[in-house]
Amino acid sequence: MIVERIWTANAYRNFNYLVACPETGEALAIDPLDHAKCLKAAKDRGWQITQVLNTHEHFDHIGGNDAVIAATGAKLIAHHKAGRSIPGVDRGVKAGDIIEVGRTVELECMDTPGHTMCHICLKSHTDEPALFSGDTLFNAGAGNCHNGGDPVELYTTFVQQLAKLPEGTRVYPGHDYIENNLKFTLANEPDNEDAHELLAKVSGQDPEQSRVTTLAQEKRINTFLRLTSESMIARLRERFPDLPERPDPKTVFLKLREMRNTW
Repeated sequence: MIVERIWTANAYRNFNYLVACPETGEALAIDPLDHAKCLKAAKDRGWQITQVLNTHEHFDHIGGNDAVIAATGAKLIAHHKAGRSIPGVDRGVKAGDIIEVGRTVELECMDTPGHTMCHICLKSHTDEPALFSGDTLFNAGAGNCHNGGDPVELYTTFVQQLAKLPEGTRVYPGHDYIENNLKFTLANEPDNEDAHELLAKVSGQDPEQSRVTTLAQEKRINTFLRLTSESMIARLRERFPDLPERPDPKTVFLKLREMRNTW
């Protein structure tokens, strides 16, 4: 499996992805908003985009569909309940469905509600596992729930699905927010040395060269995966005095998501 990450350099800081089979040159385009860059990248690599996958229905993820499909004849894949919000879906997928790319690539669909209720992530069946997480899991952060989402569902997705993936899973999110997300982690857990160290490395970096984290690293730097951190809970109780001394993880997650909405 070959992963080509495409930095759009737009105001939303989107990443687009091409996932290609090295044997056949067939490629899947994931959320190809910047259709021109995606088509050029495929052409430069000698790949043929045969499928387009939308992780969810927001315009900054589906806005390039028509141009990519017009240029390539690719089939459009999305959550099986997203047909009303994503025009032209050819294949609706559910949890456990497999997307094959060429002869060598298999990507398993995960039904991951929270950011929206029709959000899917893809996990690869490879020796080095990868997760294409859309706007659910960001590097050092979590998606918002402003436009059709639910923070309780997002918590469930994090705890019951994402946190259980293999530690070596490489995380490919839909946006580059790592610097601000690390600052949020440190605002709530100022003694997190891993977050301090990574922030020093990524501050002011060129997003085209930004590092790819693993789930193991996310569990050290991402406050939404650190729901039992004693120093973080102590800081949270300063802001929310009504919290019990040992709040449950769900309460911690929801308070963090509430704070991040206005941070």
